[in-house]
Amino acid sequence: MFNNAKTANKNILVLGGAGFIGSHLCEALLQRGDNVVCVDNFVSSDVENIKSLLEYPNFEFVRHDIAETIELDSLPDLQKFRVEVYGFQEVYNFACPTSARDYTKLPVETAKANSLGVINSLEMAKKYKAKYFLASTAAVYGQPPSDKLKVKEDYYGLLDFLGPRACYNEGKRFAETLVTTYRDFYHLDTKIARLFSTYGPKMLEHAGRRIPDYIQEALNDPAVVIAADKDFASTFCYVKDIVEGILALMNSDIQIPVNLGSDEAHTLTSIAEKIISLTGSQAVIKYKDNFAYINTPAVPDISKAKEELNWFPIVSLDEGLKNTINYLRSRSNLYQPFFNQDPK
Repeated sequence: MFNNAKTANKNILVLGGAGFIGSHLCEALLQRGDNVVCVDNFVSSDVENIKSLLEYPNFEFVRHDIAETIELDSLPDLQKFRVEVYGFQEVYNFACPTSARDYTKLPVETAKANSLGVINSLEMAKKYKAKYFLASTAAVYGQPPSDKLKVKEDYYGLLDFLGPRACYNEGKRFAETLVTTYRDFYHLDTKIARLFSTYGPKMLEHAGRRIPDYIQEALNDPAVVIAADKDFASTFCYVKDIVEGILALMNSDIQIPVNLGSDEAHTLTSIAEKIISLTGSQAVIKYKDNFAYINTPAVPDISKAKEELNWFPIVSLDEGLKNTINYLRSRSNLYQPFFNQDPK
């Protein structure tokens, strides 16, 4: 039996913790003083995302595919956290490959992450009597309403459950089903966040992620290429805001899905124009066909998060883009801190 009453220096398990949002969450938890065990197999993440975190004495990394079972209690590197006695108080699950451009590369791994991986992670939460968080996605809504209304958590859109992207889109729906089933049958304290488009430092590059690809092209190429038409729009929420929303949700009593994201849509053209301006680039904007089987992005209704979590995005698009540009400049050895002053 695990002593789950531990309050100071919680033991927290972050699955997929070397990924984009997961690595930012790990950093926030470490700064809060918690002990963090990060599990990742680097199939769609980057060791650079956690390189600085390895210096923290209360951080440990375990390379593992969550679709396979693992006994964390017996790992020598985790003995300092007394996992065999205290277990884990919280489990965050971000472990799933993501690629906006090409779901044909890792379809089996994606399907396994959303089924076997979720089951294994829920079994961990059951074993340790831990709070559980699932990073779900706006993709579960399928096609947004034809009237272009913002989607609330009770919206059920049309979704192709046999198409090439079903391993992710339908997979996340099934993942939510697993979480609610374990919640109801085993009385687990579970949280589900439906995350809308998020951006910021540490994003996976060259995978069809709009903002990092546009920035790299603005810095290095003669053209910023938009895979959509001129009027295609989406929402963009800075990662710091998303992490704060996740922490607020985990500390709440809410056990049903909650939308987290920006409720303001911007055309990809306007995003590219901002990036070109902020980088001082001479690149021009060009258009090509959209990625295959992409649904028109929905715009979230975030009234539940506002009212029950007191959460809403506060980082402006300009500020978030500046931070992301500076990060990618540093990655490219092109870093020049252009943004020491407020824009005029």
